[in-house]
Amino acid sequence: MRMYLSSFRTGDAPDRLLTLLDESAGAGDVAVIVNAVDALPGDERKAALAQEIDALTALGLRPVELDLREFFGEPSARAAEALSRFPLVWVRGGNVFVLRHALARSCADRALTDLLRRDAIVYAGYSAGACVLAPDLHGLERCDDPRAVMTAYGAPARRDGLGLLDYVVVPHIDSPGHPESEVLGAVAELYRAAGTPHQPLRDGQAIVIDGGTTEIR
Repeated sequence: MRMYLSSFRTGDAPDRLLTLLDESAGAGDVAVIVNAVDALPGDERKAALAQEIDALTALGLRPVELDLREFFGEPSARAAEALSRFPLVWVRGGNVFVLRHALARSCADRALTDLLRRDAIVYAGYSAGACVLAPDLHGLERCDDPRAVMTAYGAPARRDGLGLLDYVVVPHIDSPGHPESEVLGAVAELYRAAGTPHQPLRDGQAIVIDGGTTEIR
């Protein structure tokens, strides 16, 4: 399993992200998922996508959007086939509950789980893109409004995560320049008090998982 989970944007070690790619993948196409911001107005969502495209292009990659909404209501094989074409998927931050719903409704959650367990893809992203990998999302409602799922899709929020990690990633800790730093500090305190396994990250840091090795960069 290969993952690059940043607190914010590409973090301070994007070179480490690139080393996770197979040499055969080269500087090829990578999928960009920005469904975590589906509750935003269309122009803001478009700007959010452009920001990710620019950042990944600067790393020498060829990013293309994979909009999970195109797979809503489709057979699960469609999302699996689409994802399997890419060596890397980049999942933008935003609202973790909106992202979780999009992953489930498109069946991309099952497809990504299978691809990652077969080490057939690199999963990378930041903030909500990392948080959604936890066993469950309880506690994150202090930061992200679950009602945004109703705004985006007309459905209630679900609280289960993908369960690909056995802990919750808590981004933006001790990051004064980020507007959610204080509230996520409170979330981390909540987890500490409850004994919930979690990994705090400050902006610039990233969790790098490469097979059986995990490091904070």
